[in-house]
Amino acid sequence: MQRHYGLDWLRIGAFALLILYHVGMVFVPWDYHVKLDGPVWATVPMMASNPWRLSLLFIVSGYASRVLLKRQSSRWVFARNRTARLLVPLIFGMAVIVPPQAWVELVSKRGYPHGYAWFWLHDYFRFDARLGMSLPTWNHLWFVAYLWIYTLAITLAVAVTPKRAREAVQRGFEALFRGPVLLLLPLVWMVLVNLVLFPGGRETHAVLGDWVAHATYFPAFLFGFALARADTVLASLVRWWKLSAVVAVASFALVAGIELTWPGVARAPDGIGELFSVARAVEGWFAIAALIGFADSHWNRDHRWRPMLTEAVFPFYIIHQTLIVMVGWWLRSAGLPMLADFLILVAATVAGCWAFYLIGRRIPLVRPLIGLRRHASRRTHVDPRPAIA
Repeated sequence: MQRHYGLDWLRIGAFALLILYHVGMVFVPWDYHVKLDGPVWATVPMMASNPWRLSLLFIVSGYASRVLLKRQSSRWVFARNRTARLLVPLIFGMAVIVPPQAWVELVSKRGYPHGYAWFWLHDYFRFDARLGMSLPTWNHLWFVAYLWIYTLAITLAVAVTPKRAREAVQRGFEALFRGPVLLLLPLVWMVLVNLVLFPGGRETHAVLGDWVAHATYFPAFLFGFALARADTVLASLVRWWKLSAVVAVASFALVAGIELTWPGVARAPDGIGELFSVARAVEGWFAIAALIGFADSHWNRDHRWRPMLTEAVFPFYIIHQTLIVMVGWWLRSAGLPMLADFLILVAATVAGCWAFYLIGRRIPLVRPLIGLRRHASRRTHVDPRPAIA
């Protein structure tokens, strides 16, 4: 198992897309921490990535976790390192980075009367929901918490499962996903989750009881973990990436058509809601299959920018939503056209993310707080192993 540069590029691209997605959340009618007026069609480009972006990140994280686990001297060392790289930034983020998001939401939506300093000192760490939301909160950092839980779960499973049984499971995975089942079985599972097991269910990101999310993302993480030692499965994804891309685009066209005709599938005829869910599932899995196949066949090569971009992903992820929410809150009273709001949000967020990363990486005490190793590699001056993996 070697480092897969193509999946590194996918991780970088997926998190860049995540920033644009969260900027888009400011303008669509879906619930978010701060809102600005946007066009009625704004939900359509959001749905181009909505069904697959997070599952793809968990697949890539599972793959990278398998590689990192193999390189560690023991499973205990791996679990300890992953805990330090994930929980420390999570706790720091919940205590320092996320609170402005909660304050803006309370002020703009619930008429909270106090300033930010009072909120942080007196109300944020109250450990209840009397203000209308559970505080403290992790908001967008839920991904880090879930990744840590899944990492510990797979590490424990590897530790207690005999080697012969693990090898049998790996062989079974390769045999099962070598043929057309690779394109069909994950799709069937996604449809079952959304239409049969949890019809109408929504992700809560609260860990306990969040069965829709766990049924979606933990299998994705396991798929990536097994994929790291399944060259034949990866070769199949490469072989079928063009077909997968065509199916994904066609499915998105159907999703977009339904959304434009019945926004939010509101008051749609019987059966349209189910068709919408199936089309989203088809788009989701076939987009993932196409992207992984394309990344392996076209992007699996290094570049001088890759180490820094790979390292910057986690600090960008930690800070980006707070920047979006704070800038969006300021723009509410600016009275600018929607396009200007969007461009300012994107520019300010990207600039703020780069400043957060470039300054933080130079301060040894800050590096672990933003997901970086305490000391950078002397050769590359960046961390060669990503925290979000």
